[in-house]
Amino acid sequence: MSIPATVASVADAVDAAIARLDRVAVRTPLQHNERLSSAVGADVWLKREDLQVGRSYKLRGAYHLLSGLTEEQRAAGAVCASAGNHGQGVAHACRRLGIAGRVHVPSTTPRQKRDRIRSLGGDAVELVVDGDTYDEAAAAAAEYAERAGATLVPAFDDPRTIAGQGTIGPEIVAQLGGPPDVLVVPVGGGGLLAGLGGWFAARHPSTRIVGVEPAGAASMAAALADGGPVTLDEIDSFVDGAAVRRVGDLTFPVVRDCGAELIAIAEGRVCTEMLDLYQVDGVIAEPAGALASAALEEIGIAPGSSVVCLLSGGNNDVSRYAEVVERSLVHRGLKHYFLVEFPQEPGALRRFLDDVLGPDDDIVLFEYQKRDNRETGPALVGIELASRDGYEPLWERMKASPLRIQLVAPGSTAYRFLV
Repeated sequence: MSIPATVASVADAVDAAIARLDRVAVRTPLQHNERLSSAVGADVWLKREDLQVGRSYKLRGAYHLLSGLTEEQRAAGAVCASAGNHGQGVAHACRRLGIAGRVHVPSTTPRQKRDRIRSLGGDAVELVVDGDTYDEAAAAAAEYAERAGATLVPAFDDPRTIAGQGTIGPEIVAQLGGPPDVLVVPVGGGGLLAGLGGWFAARHPSTRIVGVEPAGAASMAAALADGGPVTLDEIDSFVDGAAVRRVGDLTFPVVRDCGAELIAIAEGRVCTEMLDLYQVDGVIAEPAGALASAALEEIGIAPGSSVVCLLSGGNNDVSRYAEVVERSLVHRGLKHYFLVEFPQEPGALRRFLDDVLGPDDDIVLFEYQKRDNRETGPALVGIELASRDGYEPLWERMKASPLRIQLVAPGSTAYRFLV
């Protein structure tokens, strides 16, 4: 079976990149995970790129690209756009190589990642906040590169970036003692999947490659369906490390030709996996970092298989955990919101508690607007259940109640004000 040229060239570039990253990138641990192994009946390992310099794999591609610049290019400086992790890799590489750098991030980038970029880059790097999405920040970075003559360091769409990210593959094989049966990889713009998919397809074609996208930003699946990169009209930016409107022109053909499968995972499921990683395994993962392991139970793994999930990053701002918990509860069917019209009379709330709520139902939000010139007043009520099986009985009691009650459905305009 012949190897596509796109795949072969990536594999060769990855092998050549290994030496350049020696003693720069950390050889991150490959750790067996009992929780995930038991859940799917296989041997599941986590490749801990959250323990890389900058807490993500992004250093590999950034340093590989920047270390190959000429003296003249280094003197002109470097610029990149980033959702946070790539910027940290570029910042560290610039500081180590003595290159003046500039990092553009969108306003959605968590403060923790911004602070890390400043810390890793020191005086060598300037941080600029531009736009509300990665794509807007990328446009600003490209404009600066054109105007200042700086080298643009793409987060994913450059052969040198792709090759650097792909160096994780040889490490996995060396640490495992052979290629895994399944490799599960998070997907944003496609640089990581192209690097790993290209290398494994050429060197170990028996390994099944699965790319995992957030359901709210499945841009690679859209590209494969359309035959080329397309720009998504809207994305959910929660999984900020993988929320990309358009995949790379260079990453796309490699992903297409390496035979990788793609699956999209709901953001709420990602949140549940983040909490399990933290509470059970003691691992702090950012949303994109939890993408791969969040998909395990949905990709159909043969019993006894060896599976490696790439935990791509651990830059999670602690202030986001409230939203993580909220999204997880909603995804698991344990939390629901309702609009309730209460009669403005004594005892109305007591009757709601006695007649509608079950013994294990808990009101976690109650916002009531009293209006003296009306017979009823609306209330927004959030209810948390002990188990998802409690929802249908609760809804039946609500329908039997004389109160007017409306579910605030996930995905609706009103719901977006809550989550």
